[in-house]
Amino acid sequence: MTMSVAEQLQRTREAQHLSIHQVAEITKIRTDHIRALEEGNFNVFAAPVYIRGFVRTYAAMLKLDVSNIITELDRELGQTEKFREPPPLTDQKKGILDFLTLQLSKVNWRVASVVLGALAVVGILWLCVSLFRSHHHSDPLSNLGPGTYQPSTSGETVPLPPPHH
Repeated sequence: MTMSVAEQLQRTREAQHLSIHQVAEITKIRTDHIRALEEGNFNVFAAPVYIRGFVRTYAAMLKLDVSNIITELDRELGQTEKFREPPPLTDQKKGILDFLTLQLSKVNWRVASVVLGALAVVGILWLCVSLFRSHHHSDPLSNLGPGTYQPSTSGETVPLPPPHH
């Protein structure tokens, strides 16, 4: 028979010759919470998130396989009335909008705003340089269109260059 999470925590702590006070000092978990975890008395805790967090911290400190301990803890909590996960609020499948909203909620906006600002400055500079180059290299007379010759009506003529001898 497999040991419960509480038994695994207590036996591992005792095998490492650690007192509850030493564990409390290292993990910053209150001694009454450590005792409750080792007794499997989860009713002391307000919500399963606290139990999972404390067990994760405690198991990591004892160098136990944290993922296995948490999996076992979830199985044990699922058998209790108080800490069983609530059913989903809707039967709808999560869509792309839910995924995008979740990802955006994880963004560090201070860093993202600096990065986006820098990208905007680079983009504006690139656009300015591109426009300057295309304007600078174009023939200024190319967009005049066809012209017509109109002889001068004032009678003035252009002087001829002097002859070369």
